[in-house]
Amino acid sequence: MKNDYISQIHKKDKLLIHPYEDFEKKGTYDRKLILKSNNIYLYDEDGKEYIDGPGGMWNNNIGHGNTEIGDAVKDQISKMDYCSPFTESTEPAAELASVLSEISPGDLNSIFFTTDGSTANDTALRFVMFYNNVLGRPNKKHIITRDRAYHGSTYLTASLNGKDREKNKFDFEKKFIHHLSSPLPYRRQKDQTIEEFCNEKVNEFENKINELGSENIAAYIAEPILASGGCIITPDGYIKRFWDLCKKHDILYISDEVVTSFGRLGHFFSSEKVFGIIPDIITTAKGITSGYMPLGAVLFSDKLMQDVKKESSVFIHGYTYSGHPACCAAALKNIEIIKRDKILEHVQNIAPYFQKKMQELIDIPIVGDVRGMGIMSGIECVMNKDSKEALVLDQAIGNRIDEESLKLGLIIRPLYHVCVLSPALIITKKQIDELIEKLNQAITNAMKKVKAEGLWSE
Repeated sequence: MKNDYISQIHKKDKLLIHPYEDFEKKGTYDRKLILKSNNIYLYDEDGKEYIDGPGGMWNNNIGHGNTEIGDAVKDQISKMDYCSPFTESTEPAAELASVLSEISPGDLNSIFFTTDGSTANDTALRFVMFYNNVLGRPNKKHIITRDRAYHGSTYLTASLNGKDREKNKFDFEKKFIHHLSSPLPYRRQKDQTIEEFCNEKVNEFENKINELGSENIAAYIAEPILASGGCIITPDGYIKRFWDLCKKHDILYISDEVVTSFGRLGHFFSSEKVFGIIPDIITTAKGITSGYMPLGAVLFSDKLMQDVKKESSVFIHGYTYSGHPACCAAALKNIEIIKRDKILEHVQNIAPYFQKKMQELIDIPIVGDVRGMGIMSGIECVMNKDSKEALVLDQAIGNRIDEESLKLGLIIRPLYHVCVLSPALIITKKQIDELIEKLNQAITNAMKKVKAEGLWSE
């Protein structure tokens, strides 16, 4: 029997429309109420402990319960809570811009602050349209993206997304946005090598450029790892070859590092350090504050800034909370902690162990593929390992793994038949072992359920 206070919170929660709300079921059930957090753990209304497997939403990089960030936010608000970013500047915003310039690759030295990843990507897209108008190229507006991509929830960024099952009953921009096929090697044709698969994707991009005409293409936008697409790791050389084509054809390369920045792959930014490219634009969010405060940013190259230095080239774009002082203070403290506690080095050292332990899950009969890099991983379940056929009801396995995981004290992120993990970067070997043990048992239990229900068979 829940106490009166908790019962009242559940009652009030039914007024909320949550992200991905099923309106048919709204108000008919109680969501799990999380009351406390610490390290890599969350605690519910009953005091039960859970490993935060997704690290919030890919964003809790330094772990939960860090009082230093809380103090930094409190101190900033006490000192100066807010002023308009349209007409004034603040110390935290200026300091953070300077820090981002220092840790970013190449000449990406101009920073525009947003509120999250969606608004960062939306800003990047608005800029490239503006950029080509300033340069007198009004037809150079087409944007190329990929299937299984995720870039946000604004009207424009959602149009970039390549997850068909998440487009139900929404409208999208289709005239100037084009999707290439998914770069998931696991789903390549039978007997096709990884190299052949990579060549196929590169050729597809080049053919699309020839089809549209490079004079009409503004930008290519890509996540280094397609996170919400199921943690898709592209073949070796894929990203560099796409970047080379962009350079060859005067197409801006936008690297969506909303997930992969601030340590997820062991570096502040992965574009250059991991994949060997320096994009024209980088977008970031999530780990920039480790989820403690909402903040996003767009990093622009010096070349782009020089190109738009013309009369009447005012970028009429911004947000009320662009560079909010408290959010910037949180980001500065977050970066300080990452540097001081050598979290990047920790990721580089422990990531091989994390990925090795994840590979143990491939022995479960229903698991077809386990993939990942750094501290992020995706586990794909299939009907048959040889045919790689998806489950008859692939959402069923994800939901059941989620249910079984919760029973065992583990939170995951189910994406239909793929389970995604991205725990806090401070995770230890002992905690990794604990996570894998729980996940292994949860998948096994879920497998038994779908087998008993006739949805899967060995």
